[in-house]
Amino acid sequence: MKNRKIWKSGAVILSLLLIYNLIAFPVYGNEIQKDLFTEEEQAYIEKESVLKVGYVCDRRPVSYQGENGELAGISRQIFDKISEISGLNFEYVALPPGDITYEYLLNEGFDLVTSVEYNKENQNARGILMSDPYLSSRKVIVAKEGLNLRKDAHFTVAISTGSQTLKKVLTNQYPNFKLVNYPSIEDCLKAVNQGDADLLIQNQYVVEYWLYKPIYNDLVVIPMLEMLDQLCFSAVVPLEITNDEDPVWREKKQQISIINKAIAQMSEGEVSGYIIGSTLEDMYKYSISDFLYQYRYTVLILGIAFVVICILVYVAIHFRIRSIRDRSDAKAKGDFLSAMSHEIRTPLNGLISLNYLMSQNVDDKEKIKNYLQQSSTVSQYLLALVNNVLDMSKLQENKIALEHEPVDLQLLLETVESVERGSMEEKEIKFRSDVSLSYPHILGDEVRIQQILINLLDNARKYTEAGGSVTVTVSQSWNLEGDIITRIEVADDGCGMSEEFQKKVFDPFAQERDTVSKGNEGTGLGLSISSMLAERMGGTLSLESRLKEGSRFIFTFPARPAKPGGEDAASVETQKSSTHDRPHILIAEDNELNGEILTELLEEEGFPVLLVENGKKAVEAFAASAVGEYGVILMDLLMPEMNGFEAAKAIRSLDRADAGSVKIFASTANTMQKDRAKAFESGMDDFIAKPIDIGDLIKKLQN
Repeated sequence: MKNRKIWKSGAVILSLLLIYNLIAFPVYGNEIQKDLFTEEEQAYIEKESVLKVGYVCDRRPVSYQGENGELAGISRQIFDKISEISGLNFEYVALPPGDITYEYLLNEGFDLVTSVEYNKENQNARGILMSDPYLSSRKVIVAKEGLNLRKDAHFTVAISTGSQTLKKVLTNQYPNFKLVNYPSIEDCLKAVNQGDADLLIQNQYVVEYWLYKPIYNDLVVIPMLEMLDQLCFSAVVPLEITNDEDPVWREKKQQISIINKAIAQMSEGEVSGYIIGSTLEDMYKYSISDFLYQYRYTVLILGIAFVVICILVYVAIHFRIRSIRDRSDAKAKGDFLSAMSHEIRTPLNGLISLNYLMSQNVDDKEKIKNYLQQSSTVSQYLLALVNNVLDMSKLQENKIALEHEPVDLQLLLETVESVERGSMEEKEIKFRSDVSLSYPHILGDEVRIQQILINLLDNARKYTEAGGSVTVTVSQSWNLEGDIITRIEVADDGCGMSEEFQKKVFDPFAQERDTVSKGNEGTGLGLSISSMLAERMGGTLSLESRLKEGSRFIFTFPARPAKPGGEDAASVETQKSSTHDRPHILIAEDNELNGEILTELLEEEGFPVLLVENGKKAVEAFAASAVGEYGVILMDLLMPEMNGFEAAKAIRSLDRADAGSVKIFASTANTMQKDRAKAFESGMDDFIAKPIDIGDLIKKLQN
């Protein structure tokens, strides 16, 4: 449809141009003006400098506001010709949108209004001064294709504000039409296009300009043969003045007379030339949004295809990265398992060898004593490996609960220093410390702080050669929240780390084995555990390192201050004296070997012991004993017939004076937080993890 319209328009334009070129246009000058205008009109032209003309600016291409803010379009070319013929000068001012009243025009000092719909009957009835039409076209109907136009039909008609004459005509001729005002021609078209209105009636030139926009492809133009659209000037004069003797009325009539004579001098061909020129110069500009709308389905399909391709690429990259990460994790875990296999097999091999040597040298007490000391060292190392793996698992599953108890940092640092100094001196490493504690007493988890510090020192010792140095620096400060910030730095001048490895030094299973000298065993979990513990405390563990120059680990954590505490001499003396009164101990242990070893160890320390093989017998033994006979019950948790939890509840429920006061210690390899919580809920007083640290157990029993 659009192609046909363009061809027809082209043919019309060529025909009009031919006519336009065949017409000889007269040259207007002062001589012609003398013949054309009366002496009174010539006097008025010479006297009047500029006439203020108001125009409607949404009638493109008939009249609109150009880029320079001036009136543009077909009307402007015609007005310039009128000015050339008549000698009148015009100032063009855009009228605001909406219906314009004569009161507004008078108050703003307008002399004339242009692009007014010419209606002779309206002019005679109201006494309005109008010029002859300077531009004629037809009113056309714009509607969606297939609309059945009947005069008795009920239609909603979109009308742009300012079309007063059209409203009056439609109201008189089409009483069934419902007229709805819209601010502009384009708003009217949108209303019809969206179905809010059935049709629009407007000037043919204006409508055809907008219909080049692709969004209106579904709209068609229907000529209204009985309705011309003629535009003219209207003089702005108070409506109550209609007397020819009135000077204002006479002046306005002179204006209209001069304009009419100028309009009469323009041929139809000349006006057609203006129409063609303005239409070609101001054709609708095809925009990117128009292109996207016209080819919206193609763009939509291409867009969907692009999104699908992006998704496929993303999925491919995601799976590729995941595959690489899985391979990397598998390699790291494989390296870890290989390291664990080596680390566990080495001490186990040592234990087996030591056991064989002891069997071969039973009568040599010195050798047996030496072998036992070595066995103890190897066993402690093996236990440390297992504890690291368990701690890693608990931290990853968020199953480690930190204590919030008073901690003497000064004493903790001195203890760690005494433990580490021997191994440092053995490797000929200079070990120095610079401790400045303003607030040594804090609330925190002493065991975990000590664990992090020992991990850092062990790491520093491991990667520092003989003759090197390790330095511990401790300082404190306050933060704005009222916490004490403790900063512990562990620096060494050892082998250092590569920049690449520093990025993953705190990852589980990570260990830069290229830099590990022979004999530097480890699982690669210590730093990862320390980093997780520091984060759990609300602190940080960071690293500064340069390859072959050394490393500096910085551990900071916040804590609340604690009141300094201590035991007085009397309490210490009481504790010392109580060690002579060994409490009787009831052991419930279903593993015969573990029970016999524990019994022998405690009896050598002077504790009377009774060993039973399950929880049921433990309850029976306690119930059959004298009140106060047993001071402590060591209770395994997983036993046949009755487990430790049930046995503890049964003992606490017995009707005897010491049922609530006897100390019950859980003794188990189940060290998860949930097991601890369940033990305390069942009435137990303490929790001792297997393998049992005999020294720690003796201290608990003495207290």
